[in-house]
Amino acid sequence: MPVTTPQDARTRHLVDVATLRAQLDETPSAVRVLDVRWSLAAPDGRPAFRAAHVPGAVFVDLERELARHGDATEGRHPLPDVADLQAAARGWGLRAGQPVVVLDEGPGLAAARAWWLLRWAGVEDVRLLDGGLAAWTAAGYPVTGGDGERPPAGDVVLAGGGLPTLDADDAAALAARGLLLDARAAERYRGEHEPVDPRAGHVPGAVSAPTTDNLGPDGRFLPTDQLARRFASLGARAGEPVGVYCGSGVTAAHEALALTVAGLEPVLYPGSWSQWSNLPGRPVATGARP
Repeated sequence: MPVTTPQDARTRHLVDVATLRAQLDETPSAVRVLDVRWSLAAPDGRPAFRAAHVPGAVFVDLERELARHGDATEGRHPLPDVADLQAAARGWGLRAGQPVVVLDEGPGLAAARAWWLLRWAGVEDVRLLDGGLAAWTAAGYPVTGGDGERPPAGDVVLAGGGLPTLDADDAAALAARGLLLDARAAERYRGEHEPVDPRAGHVPGAVSAPTTDNLGPDGRFLPTDQLARRFASLGARAGEPVGVYCGSGVTAAHEALALTVAGLEPVLYPGSWSQWSNLPGRPVATGARP
């Protein structure tokens, strides 16, 4: 079996704007472009999509299509049921075997959820547009407005379980005997600020690793060697799983992408802090130390 190097991983999971532009110019229907606008401050990304998006891109509603909503003890964004995700993906026009590029307004903090979820569901060729719409427009490439034309229904068949996940017990065990990274902002890790969830702090033993530190000033991922050095300094080792969580399993996918590009083996905790902090009896640590 051929060995996948970190550079192979980068080109397999990230795409630059020039490459995407060339692909769309040559055969627009060959790649499905998904626009995932979402943030805690603006969970409805459709107005931003209507204002400007990559021509041919299809809007994806993270809240409705990339998550399921139930009891608080499941977290704010539990993984969707596979049947529901498949129905949504077919509504985006996704065909079996079709390459997918996901993007958002810039650094990919929301789009990475689609990158991780589609890979978990069995889609093999999913890449994130490095730098997102900001990089696209900075390059002078065209955008369009409005809702866009909905493509013909796709025929993709999805099945969950393609990537490993952690539950709360797994996360606790990995924090105690391995490496569990907290991808939230450092002040949330320390427990100084918690805007959404019922308790402030972090999983005891978890290491603070804000996913925004994986990005350069231009909103693109750092060079592969810099990512590898960063994660090594946090205790990551090749061939060993690295757990990662955030507030609700969204931006943790962005950290999982950075870990993948660096040649490591991330394992996502989908429930993340929003689940952990809602589970009675789960301990909470505060401060800068794990």
